[in-house]
Amino acid sequence: MHGEYKTPGGKLVVVDFEVRDERLRDVVVSGDFFLYPEEALESITGAVEGMAVASGESEIARAVEAAVADGTEMLGFSPEAVAIAVRRGLA
Repeated sequence: MHGEYKTPGGKLVVVDFEVRDERLRDVVVSGDFFLYPEEALESITGAVEGMAVASGESEIARAVEAAVADGTEMLGFSPEAVAIAVRRGLA
């Protein structure tokens, strides 16, 4: 599955994934946003991996926010943008 969201600032957030047993699997988060440190992308991906397909945007965004370490800079996107892209992929 494939979901995209273009943020109000113009950055693209893309989430590709499979659905197995009503859970998100093989999640890949990408886009033209900036993230520092880059390794934080693993944490963001890990937060979404395994979530139930019934998870709402706010639940997904909270999981992403909780997974991102203090001091991480998400430039041009947000946990909410990731959540919107996931929900669009499921639509």
